[in-house]
Amino acid sequence: MDKAMLLEWYRQMVLIRRFEQKSAELYQLGKIGGFLHLYVGQEAIAVGTIAARRPTDHIITAYRDHGHALAVGIETKAVMAEMLGKATGISKGKGGSMHMADVTRNFWGGHAVVGAHLSLAAGLGLSESYRETDNAALCYFGDGATNIGYFHESLNLAGVWKLPVLWICENNQYGMGTAVSRASAVSAIMQKASAYGMEGKQVDGMNVFEVYKATQEALQAIREGKGPQFLEMLTYRYEGHSMGDPLRYRTKDEVEKWREDDAIGILERHILENDVATKEELDGIDHTVEAELTEAVQFAEESPLPAPEELFTDIYVED
Repeated sequence: MDKAMLLEWYRQMVLIRRFEQKSAELYQLGKIGGFLHLYVGQEAIAVGTIAARRPTDHIITAYRDHGHALAVGIETKAVMAEMLGKATGISKGKGGSMHMADVTRNFWGGHAVVGAHLSLAAGLGLSESYRETDNAALCYFGDGATNIGYFHESLNLAGVWKLPVLWICENNQYGMGTAVSRASAVSAIMQKASAYGMEGKQVDGMNVFEVYKATQEALQAIREGKGPQFLEMLTYRYEGHSMGDPLRYRTKDEVEKWREDDAIGILERHILENDVATKEELDGIDHTVEAELTEAVQFAEESPLPAPEELFTDIYVED
């Protein structure tokens, strides 16, 4: 991997981390409304998987979607404006935190109902199968969604019809405030894939290199006609399920243990230890990201709210 790619991964991961932290600040100031689910700690998954896909591949995810939106290349200003519900947002201020989407990048959201978007992912895969392309759909979901009916129905259809879907479980150890071991009869989520004819694989979701490699291999298998693939990315969210989560269900020691192998830290150590770049170069990227965020916040705050008549537009798809 060349220097440019590694530094771009570092920039994206730092951008996602700082974007989420800034969003938390704005939420506490009352500038972001509704629900807010942060991606802090899980950055390696969005960055590593999306780096391995083709632009013609589809991306669809759940409500913890800001990291994916930034990783597919949506402008930071447009994502931040959407967070603040402004007309200049990527969803025109109508979607907010949980409903980011950009069809020009084959990024289909951003869905609030747990597990519901998995059936849409199956539909995306079916459309590519009908067209006889070798494009794939990358579908992200949390461990909690694997106990939902949509999960089983969608994986079953994908298995029966050999749809080109890469199922990516972002196992951050908790479904809201409940540990995986307390909510799922099978705590190794990858084992659930076997019921639908797929061989699941567990991946270190804190290591962007492992994420990238596993995604490349899975997408290659799909393109070779081997049917849907399933990756369980083991990761950890440092913050609560959402901003209203008091985090009483886990200890500080547990959080600190996961922080020792922080996703950004793993990449930073690799870059420095292998003389890919200097600490000064990485600091320069950090400063550039901070400036980009400052500009994005200013843009969002100065942008107008959607006009009242916008309530009646974009309700149905127009030819």
